[in-house]
Amino acid sequence: MAGTKALLMLENFIDGKFLPCSSYIDSYDPSTGEVYCRVPNSGKDEIEAAVKAAREAFPGWSSRSPQERSRVLNQVADLLEQSLEEFAQAESKDQGKTLALARTMDIPRSVQNFRFFASSILHHTSECTQMDHLGCMHYTVRAAVGVAGLISPWNLPLYLLTWKIAPAMAAGNTVIAKPSELTSVTAWMLCKLLDKAGVPSGVVNIVFGTGPRVGEALVSHPEVPLISFTGSQPTAERITQLSAPHCKKLSLELGGKNPAIIFEDANLDECIPATVRSSFANQGEICLCTSRIFVQKSIYSEFLKRFVEATRKWKVGIPSDPLVSMGALISKAHLEKVRSYIKRALAEGAHIWCGEGVDKLSLPARNQAGYFMLPTVITDIKDESCCMMEEIFGPVTCVVPFDSEEEVIERANNVKYGLAATVWSSNVGRVHRVAKKLQSGLVWTNCWLIRELNLPFGGMKSSGIGREGAKDSYDFFTEIKTITVKY
Repeated sequence: MAGTKALLMLENFIDGKFLPCSSYIDSYDPSTGEVYCRVPNSGKDEIEAAVKAAREAFPGWSSRSPQERSRVLNQVADLLEQSLEEFAQAESKDQGKTLALARTMDIPRSVQNFRFFASSILHHTSECTQMDHLGCMHYTVRAAVGVAGLISPWNLPLYLLTWKIAPAMAAGNTVIAKPSELTSVTAWMLCKLLDKAGVPSGVVNIVFGTGPRVGEALVSHPEVPLISFTGSQPTAERITQLSAPHCKKLSLELGGKNPAIIFEDANLDECIPATVRSSFANQGEICLCTSRIFVQKSIYSEFLKRFVEATRKWKVGIPSDPLVSMGALISKAHLEKVRSYIKRALAEGAHIWCGEGVDKLSLPARNQAGYFMLPTVITDIKDESCCMMEEIFGPVTCVVPFDSEEEVIERANNVKYGLAATVWSSNVGRVHRVAKKLQSGLVWTNCWLIRELNLPFGGMKSSGIGREGAKDSYDFFTEIKTITVKY
C-alpha cells in the first residue's frame, strides 16, 4: 500500500551468516498495537543447521584459553556499549518498556553481563588432594559441555539473553539461542556485532520463532546436551519432559509470587517509593516484582494511604516520554490476561484503590490501541485468592494486613513459588531471622533489586531448578572430571 512504512524483516543467524526463512510471524509495537516487524517462523531444519554449525565450531572455541575467550567477550561488550542508544531505542519499541529503563537498566546490564563473565572466567580454580599413604594425588578439571541451548523471555530481552550467552561462551561452549518471538529485535542486532568482535562463525547461532516449533526442536535435539531456560512454569514442564530421554543438564529460572513484608518499625519514607518501584517497574513484568504486600496492622492504614498516593503519581504513557514511569504491556493477549485477574478479584469482593477501572488513562490518539494499563492496587482479598496465589506478571499488587512475625512468615511461604522477597524493618535481628525462614532464593531487606552477580541467583519450589552467577553459571556450563595420578 502506498505510503506504508516498510516492516523490519529479521533473519536467523547461523554459522556467522544471516539466513532468510520460508515463513514469518508478525511482531507488534506494544505502544500502538501495530505490526512493525516480521520474525522468522523457524523449525527443525533451522535447528539442524544451527546444531551442525555449533558442533563444528566447538573444538576450536573450547580449545582457546580463557584469556582468549575473555578478550572476545570484552570486545562484544565494547561494541554493544558504543551502540547503547540504538539498542535502547529498539528494546523500548519492541518490548513496550520505557526508553529510560532500557537506557539505564536493560542495555547497560547486557554490557555488564559480557564484561562480568569475561572477568570471572579468569579466576576459577580447581581442587587437588593427596593420599600420601597410597602414593596418589587427585585433582579436578572442568571442560565445556558442548552445544548450549539457551531460551530467553520477552520481559528483559537482551538483558536475560546475554546473561546466558556470556557465561556459556566464556566457559568454551558454542551456543544456539532462541529469544522470545515477541521480542527478537535486539538479539538480531547483537548478531551484527559478533563478527566484528572476533566471535568465530558457529560459536553463537540465533534462531527465531515460537516455542512449539523451534523451541521444541532445540530442546529435544540429541546433540544439544544442555538447556538454560527463563520463562513460565508450564513451558519448563514441557522442557523437562523433552529433555528427560537425553538426561540433559537443565537450568530453569521460572516465575515468582514475591512478598514484601513491612513491619511497623519500617522506614516508610524509603519503603513506599521502593515498594511502588518493586511492584510496577517494567509494567510489573519482572519475575522479581512484588505482587503481595503484607503490612503490620498498626501501620496498615497509613501505609495504604501513602502507597496509593505514590502509585497514582506513576505516569503511564508512550515509552519514549522521559516523564513516564510505565510503558505498554507486551501484547494484547497478556493485557487481557492481567485485566482478567482484576475482574476475578472484584467478583471475590476485593476493593480496587487505584488503577484499572478506577482512574482514567489518557493516551495520544496514535496509542489508543496500545497495550497500556494503569498500576493497580487491590485490598480486602483472601490469601487463597488467585490474585494472591498465581503469578499475574503485570502492574497489579495486593496489600493485606498481618499481626505477628510468625503469622506473616507462614502466609508469605504459602504459595508454590519461592523466587524473591523483601523485608522492611529497622530491627537487625528480625531482618536476619525472617530472611532465614522465608522460602525464597533471594531476600532483599530494606531495598530491592540490588544485585551482586558473583552470588547465586535463582528460586526455590516452583520458581525453578539451579542457580546462576559467577560460580554457579560456570559449574552449569562445564562438566567436572576427577583425575587420579599414582606417583
